[in-house]
Amino acid sequence: MGYANASQVGSGLRQRLYSRAFIIGSVASPRNRFVYLVLDTQSGDTAVRYGILSAVAALGPEYSVYGQKNIAVTGTHSHSGPGAWLNYLLPQITSYGFDKQSYQAIVDGATLSIKRAHESLAPGYLTFGSGVLEDANINRSPYAYLANPEAERAKYATDVDKTMTMLRLQRASDGADMGVLTWFPVHGTSLLGNNTIITADNKGVAARLFEQRVGGGFVAGFSQSNVGDTSPNVNGAWCEDGSGLPCNFEDSTCNGKSQGCHGRGPFTAEFDNGARSCFEIGRRQFRAALSIYVRLDGFPNSLDYGGTPIRSGAVQSLYSFHDMANFNFTHPNGTAVSTCPAALGYSFAAGTTDGHGAFDFKQNNSGDPNANPFWAVVGGFLKNPSEEQKACHFPKPILLDVGEVSTPYEWSPNVVDIQLLRAGQLIFIVSPGEATTMSGRRWKEAIANAASTAGVVGKGLEPLVVLGGPANTYAHYITTEEEYGVQRYEGASTLYGPHTLNAYINVSVSYVPYLATKVNKSPPAGPSPPNNVNVSLSFISGVGYDNPPFGRSFGDVITDVDSSYAKGSTASATFVGANPRNNLRLEGTFVAVEKQNRDGSWTVVRDDGDWSLVYAWKKTSSVLGSSEVTVSWEIDGTAGTYRFQYHGDSKAPFTGSIREFSGTSGAFEVY
Repeated sequence: MGYANASQVGSGLRQRLYSRAFIIGSVASPRNRFVYLVLDTQSGDTAVRYGILSAVAALGPEYSVYGQKNIAVTGTHSHSGPGAWLNYLLPQITSYGFDKQSYQAIVDGATLSIKRAHESLAPGYLTFGSGVLEDANINRSPYAYLANPEAERAKYATDVDKTMTMLRLQRASDGADMGVLTWFPVHGTSLLGNNTIITADNKGVAARLFEQRVGGGFVAGFSQSNVGDTSPNVNGAWCEDGSGLPCNFEDSTCNGKSQGCHGRGPFTAEFDNGARSCFEIGRRQFRAALSIYVRLDGFPNSLDYGGTPIRSGAVQSLYSFHDMANFNFTHPNGTAVSTCPAALGYSFAAGTTDGHGAFDFKQNNSGDPNANPFWAVVGGFLKNPSEEQKACHFPKPILLDVGEVSTPYEWSPNVVDIQLLRAGQLIFIVSPGEATTMSGRRWKEAIANAASTAGVVGKGLEPLVVLGGPANTYAHYITTEEEYGVQRYEGASTLYGPHTLNAYINVSVSYVPYLATKVNKSPPAGPSPPNNVNVSLSFISGVGYDNPPFGRSFGDVITDVDSSYAKGSTASATFVGANPRNNLRLEGTFVAVEKQNRDGSWTVVRDDGDWSLVYAWKKTSSVLGSSEVTVSWEIDGTAGTYRFQYHGDSKAPFTGSIREFSGTSGAFEVY
């Protein structure tokens, strides 16, 4: 799931993708609990959520406490993971449809993480804290942000949230910390559009570093927040034409084109498809989280010294489906307004400074919808929007009227998930879309005010509100009404018209009273969205067969390692390989670095979960079915003797049987 580019096809693995599950329940009322999932995926998803619900139910009666109401499926919003698993047609197009293997891997991993979290449940304490992280995100659409009221902007020091919040989970019996859950807004777009190696992007790096630092089965969830207009490319957006000029402020173009404008991460000059910048932005999030967790570097607000205990012990959750097409409600200014069936504007096709679009689209396109007759015709192949639809979405010029098309099945969601979770005075907004900085601020403030007014969190307690997403489905973006009027990428991708944010706030605020401890009612269930798993199209070719080159066997070393390497250099070896789709080796590894012990035995010291170890697969002959695997290790270990192990699975011609094999490199010294 990269940048909606059909040519961006996966070719290897730098870091495994994980599901991290956090279960919070009431000791007094054990059935009152919820699951907060953090998946290393682009978003939550309708089909994936249906799959998780079904799989958890199949675990047995003990798991009947988990269901529609209390499972939140959030994604870290990585743009460097596998695609072809989303429920609706539009995001499937550039990945050539739907792939059940990709989908099932996510469902299985999420279900297993819930099972493991359930098995480790124990009474404990929750502590909430926060800290400032200055150098891990910027606003990629500051021109749109400036459209928000000056008085509102004056309330905040920055045009993007710089606060990282953290929830620590601590076991009561021995005081052991079981995990942390953090929220910080930064796009998972550190890896660039030319990257084809699978990773969990910057939040995956942060989680791995934190878990390695603490150890002992500790789980660190780095959840996304109001991410919509954020970027990890903190050095800003620049023209790549050699001029040394920044991109145009209003529409992010260079010489009138979006293609020459790109955001730059902290190590863009490395020309490594964003890998080092990705690690650095992840490292900065890790350091900030660690500084909140323990007092380091003079950081003033660690959880042990400045955290806020979550009190009252009450746990509640609510869930409802809501049809956002033609939802009528009262605007905060008192007027009657309506949302619209989903549609995407011209600037959607322009892309962003993190990943540009194609052709002559550009951001900040809120003018004449007939300004480009050619693209008006292209959009018409899908559906020509009615005058009513055009008026509803104004000033968005509609390119793709996705919400009014259901052939061959739904292109984008009209029905969204409304979900709120509560643990004591802490309330989670589970957002189905990418809320922008100001949208998230308004939404959190509205929920906090509603909770205070309704007396939901308990006497003498101030509501604490976090926003996590994109979750449960993927409903694109959520801008403020003012940002929508500018029609940059985020506004053009706000599906339900200019009143989208206010609609979300209206519905979720009306449901806040259901979070009260003594309320045993639920909001209306609403209309169920479709599950397209069994009707989705797929034009993804399967694995035909694997064959080694003549005179070779699977796992043979083609190019061996050198005899020695210095620390900080890169060791590599190439093996006779097979297609990794034959066996994803879930809970396992394709490659490993082993270190020799004094007695001559070998111990695995790096595997697929480690950023420094890269597995790259390349087909060398489609006719013969032969391929190669190159293993590269950016050496971050101590001096000693090492070797590589490669584990693969080949598919036989004719019979299609799958057979496991392994290969071992020569030994090499690290000095």
